[in-house]
Amino acid sequence: MDQCTGPVDMATLNNGKVSERLMGSLPVDSVRALATSLTATDHIPTRYIRPEVESEAVIIPGEDDEDEIPVIDYHKLLDPELSDAECSKLHLACQNWGFFQLINHDVPKEVSQRMMFVIEEFFKLPLDEKLLLKQRPGQPDGYGQLFVVSEEQKLDWADILIYHTWPLHLRTIALWPTKPSTFRDALDEYSMEEKKLANCLLGFMAKNLGLYPAEITGNLENGVQVARINCYPPCPVDRKVLGLSPHSDSSILTLVLQVNDVPGLQIKRNDKWLPINPLPGAFIANVGDALEIISNGKYKSIEHRAVTNTEKERFSIALFHGPEGDGTVGPHPELGEPLYKSMDFESYTNLYLSSKLDGKSFLGRLKLNK
Repeated sequence: MDQCTGPVDMATLNNGKVSERLMGSLPVDSVRALATSLTATDHIPTRYIRPEVESEAVIIPGEDDEDEIPVIDYHKLLDPELSDAECSKLHLACQNWGFFQLINHDVPKEVSQRMMFVIEEFFKLPLDEKLLLKQRPGQPDGYGQLFVVSEEQKLDWADILIYHTWPLHLRTIALWPTKPSTFRDALDEYSMEEKKLANCLLGFMAKNLGLYPAEITGNLENGVQVARINCYPPCPVDRKVLGLSPHSDSSILTLVLQVNDVPGLQIKRNDKWLPINPLPGAFIANVGDALEIISNGKYKSIEHRAVTNTEKERFSIALFHGPEGDGTVGPHPELGEPLYKSMDFESYTNLYLSSKLDGKSFLGRLKLNK
């Protein structure tokens, strides 16, 4: 029985604590190494084949009047004369979409470009060099995988790097790449710029909910930030694998940067998959499960997935922002009768990391029965 649905999980959830040993993902082989040896006629290992990919409906751009996620202009949020109108757009985006593209943000272009460069260079390294940074037992940080909780479950067509980037004492610097030589500085600078941006956005979201920012995250400066860097190798057979299984994020707010020009992100919209085409220089932002819980359902986290390309590799980096490490995830008391359970953030995070990605099932287990 998978840990995400077994009785141990629910008992642990009710006790409010999750053992650290549950946090680690089972090791799997490098997908990039596998992909480089494949041709269109080769047999893809069974654990990667996802029959649902061929059958599920995907929205073709232009066939629906509402086939683009909202676009929020950061500079308008900051402009005293335009802020109210743009805040209203942000509020509706969080309520009705759970996703939006953020343009005209203040993260310098050169900071993003340096991050994009080191990501692509890292994944070009020989496998034995990347394996020097492999995840340690029971810990998520490093090179490897997440959410693999059984030997039978289907696997994602991706290799990843995962790092706690804030607060500083959570950083496992020994597992941060030194090749290319600029990697650590690039990730440090990029993550700090993203942290400032996320803090500002969360301030506007809190205002829209009638709250103070601290009522969402606690001390904004101590809010946890985690980076997930994704490499989605090409798969020569179209619509057979998934780069990232359908899920919603556990975070309060996620900011995603498309590293190269290969699209792949899709969100669930009206029971169909809607492809997202990032605007040049924009970040894709989305509401996470924690914000849906804290807002007591007023803001919605949205199921999303990543698909692969038959010829080109895709890279992205997602920065997940959560509350203080010793904070609590639970409905704010001023936002109506609670619809979700409350638990400390550490246990909430550990429970999420010990689960298999499966749509919004994680959030479903945190709903109160009415």
